[in-house]
Amino acid sequence: MDNPQKFSNSKEVINFLVETFPACFSAKGDAKPLKIGIFQDLAERLENEERVSKTLLRSSLRHYTNSWRYLHSIKKDAQRIDLDGKGVAVIEDEHVEHAKKQLEESKAKVAEKRKEQKLQQDEAKKKLKKDIPKFKSSKRIDKNLEKKEQPKVKLPPAEKLTDDQVKVGTLVTVKVGKSPMPATITDVAKDGIQVQLDSGMVVKVQLDNLRLARSKR
Repeated sequence: MDNPQKFSNSKEVINFLVETFPACFSAKGDAKPLKIGIFQDLAERLENEERVSKTLLRSSLRHYTNSWRYLHSIKKDAQRIDLDGKGVAVIEDEHVEHAKKQLEESKAKVAEKRKEQKLQQDEAKKKLKKDIPKFKSSKRIDKNLEKKEQPKVKLPPAEKLTDDQVKVGTLVTVKVGKSPMPATITDVAKDGIQVQLDSGMVVKVQLDNLRLARSKR
């Protein structure tokens, strides 16, 4: 008959203890305070259990009793139990204080470790943010340079009207204020030329103020 495979870690041993002594050990919910010297009881009960070495059993038991879930169970007036779940003694006050202190120290260590991890993450984020703007700003500069390098297209000067073009219906531009406005000749007289702006306004101007409107392409 083949030898059974030995347990290799505390997790496997604790699961085994939960299955073998369910009235004493638990994997979920509230833990129960264990009898002082329960290791000796376990060693005797598991004497023929080849899968569990005494060394691994001792370290697994220490792992179980150091967990936050177990330390929470060490309270004033609580009963310690044996392997069969029977109460054997009331927890002493000094053990309650010791468990409370141990729990606080353990939580403080975890909190400190999380704080260090958060600081490292924040530093990494700051470094990333610091590098990204440099990349973006270089792109922005390149775009600005491209805009400056593009030559401006100069349009030819607007043409003056010939005698043949000075007639009703000719599309022209007339300078009203600073910018030339599109218009249409509506009347030609000796004292001036009447044009109608696209806005509907009718004005009379001199020929020198008119230019032939450019055709749209």
